Amino acid sequence: MKPIIVIIESITEWVGRTASWLVLAMVLLICYDVAMRYLFQQGSVALQELEWHLFALIFLLGSAYTLKHDEHVRVDILYQSRFLSNKHRALINIFGTLFFLFPFCILLLITSWPFVENAFYYNEGSPDPGGLPYRYLLKGSLLVAFGLLVLQGIAGLLKNILKLRNTMEAK
Repeated sequence: MKPIIVIIESITEWVGRTASWLVLAMVLLICYDVAMRYLFQQGSVALQELEWHLFALIFLLGSAYTLKHDEHVRVDILYQSRFLSNKHRALINIFGTLFFLFPFCILLLITSWPFVENAFYYNEGSPDPGGLPYRYLLKGSLLVAFGLLVLQGIAGLLKNILKLRNTMEAK
């Protein structure tokens, strides 16, 4: 199980670190766009669309990375309690992964497939004049992002199974 975890987590780490550079690109792009609009009265629909495309990619591609580093949103009232053992935390993680994360991601993958397929079939672009022509690529990132989230969920599930096994063997 450990080699599978290492492979999945190295993919997640690489994608997350690569996506983090999009934050810098987005900040620079926004600064340029604002300067052009307010200093030179020159706006661009394509630049504005690129800003929200980058934001979407940062959010989507960073989700698996966030899960890997356990920085995702969770209700920590019980989970961080000193009354819970590592065994109980592992059980909560396994339950959450199997009954919340996987069904949600699979549902989104299944329901977004026709949406993405249609966008690729028609080479969907922006409906706005002066907008970006390759919107289908952004829509395709939905499948990539939730696929990565499922992969990272598998790695997390395996890690928690190993934790659970180690706590049971220690007794």
